[in-house]
Amino acid sequence: MRNTAAYIMIVFLSGVLFSCSDDFLDKYPQTSISPEEFFKTEQDLKLYIDGLLSLKSKWAYQGEQGTDNLATTGAVEIKTLLSGSPSPETLTGGWNWGRLRDINYFLENVDQADVDENIKNHYIGLARMYRARFYYGMVTRYSDLPWYSSTLNTSDEEALKKPRDSRQMVVENIMADLKFAYEHVREEVAEGTPGKWMVASIYARIALSEGSWRKYHPELELQNTADEFFQIAQSVSKDIMDSGLFSIYNTGNPETDYKTLFSSQDLTSNPEVVMPHIYDDEIGHGLELSTIFSDYEQSPSRELLQTYLMRDGSRFTEMENFREKLYVEEFLNRDFRLMSSYAYPGWKNRGDENPYIQRLNKNFTGYHQIKGYDNSPDNIVQRSTDFPAIRYAEILLIYAEASAELGVVNQTILDQTINVLRERAGVNVLDYDWANANPDPFLMERYPNLRGENAGVLLEIRRERRVELAFEDFRFGDLMRWAAGDLLTKAPSGMYFPGLGQYDMTGDGVVDIALISADQDIPFEDEKETNSLGEKLIYYRVSTIADGSGTVYLENGEEGGEIITENATRTFVTPQYYYRPIPATQMVLNPNLEQIFGW
Repeated sequence: MRNTAAYIMIVFLSGVLFSCSDDFLDKYPQTSISPEEFFKTEQDLKLYIDGLLSLKSKWAYQGEQGTDNLATTGAVEIKTLLSGSPSPETLTGGWNWGRLRDINYFLENVDQADVDENIKNHYIGLARMYRARFYYGMVTRYSDLPWYSSTLNTSDEEALKKPRDSRQMVVENIMADLKFAYEHVREEVAEGTPGKWMVASIYARIALSEGSWRKYHPELELQNTADEFFQIAQSVSKDIMDSGLFSIYNTGNPETDYKTLFSSQDLTSNPEVVMPHIYDDEIGHGLELSTIFSDYEQSPSRELLQTYLMRDGSRFTEMENFREKLYVEEFLNRDFRLMSSYAYPGWKNRGDENPYIQRLNKNFTGYHQIKGYDNSPDNIVQRSTDFPAIRYAEILLIYAEASAELGVVNQTILDQTINVLRERAGVNVLDYDWANANPDPFLMERYPNLRGENAGVLLEIRRERRVELAFEDFRFGDLMRWAAGDLLTKAPSGMYFPGLGQYDMTGDGVVDIALISADQDIPFEDEKETNSLGEKLIYYRVSTIADGSGTVYLENGEEGGEIITENATRTFVTPQYYYRPIPATQMVLNPNLEQIFGW
């Protein structure tokens, strides 16, 4: 068992030391700690900052629900936005400021500590990094919003009635916070706590995102400043690469190396993990997410599956009749990341002797996610699987994309980044000249605003980012910053079946399921047909989703097609839906706030 004494305290603090109220503008700042008595020593500073610890967790595996990566039966915000009745009255989440209050409270009182300036700046840097992360999350929802660098009291009438500040001003402060943090946060820190390289990763991530927002969103009128951010993203990600501290986890076993990152009991020594979220059930910080595999709420899309390459580097979508490939055929000779992310034909679940047979329940795609799903039958093992909160793979992708956006990408950069990831996945390398001479029409159709001499390479970088980071809660943010919201207008679809009949789902050549007409009844158990292995077939009644009488919905009903997951019409209004409205209740509290971009 790893040494977790320090982490036990961190887990405790992050759960109970500070509560983040949603009513920031209506309450006094955190007063449970007297600054005169508390902010004295380095231990005091560490105690407070550890209480602000915020890492991406295993719940990230559910963060892409409703995008073109994951279908969902859940009532997620994307559905309200695209097919509901979006308004300031119905989109009410997100305008929460309690965390900012706790961060600014620390920054206001840190100077009282009698510690060396370098020590103090380390903790100030961490707090400013947390503030930058908080604010950039708000920027990507609201664009312009009030900037607060201090805590507020209920008597601060002027600040409480403050209008929005410009995106330029807020982002300028965010980048100043990140620059200070990058220059002052120490490299050597306690296990499980953020240090210099986590800060650098967040710095590069936010810079890349803002560069894309400014380049691809003319409504912001900031396109001439985009390269400033791409340059920061490129420079900082290159610093991480040049540190020599990290590398892609690759033991030469493409069947298992990628999967290991998401099924390991200890990622603290994994060379790819810049920052792990440590789970340990024995200290009360365990988490199992069996729902990411089961049919409880989410299921991977077919369009994502089609994005993965063949192992020889060729495109699956350029194969003849690729849209009519059956489930068993779709996994042949593919990028090994696909088999580490989707339950594949022949996959076995948690100690089962027989291969798992995909379930085709209504409103699901038929595919099941296994990335992040620990296949051990041991409950403690399941709940103690670490999560790679920040991976070096993302850093390589940032460097590649920023270089391409700046027009300086070349074969050397591709070999340092994209091709390192492809090698781990058992996929042939990407050739710079070939990619630009042969841009993928499947991807070009999805990103029509991406043109220029490096368009082919940028398309491949976007492909690589999508499959490498699939289900890690990046996809929605990527679609928004690339101005690719129209991709959300098609609900995620699932497996293809040419019509009624019997189908093999395990790849052994023996039929496992039967699709019958919705007009028929599913046979009683003793009347079900048995296959050559002596197993009863699993029956599904087929209809269109509009008819709704079946147990599985195909695009053309009994005539076949892809599984359909939603009946509602999706609409994306540009540029309005790239942002969220300020909740109506907040507009009442502060009449100086104004809605923008059509809200």
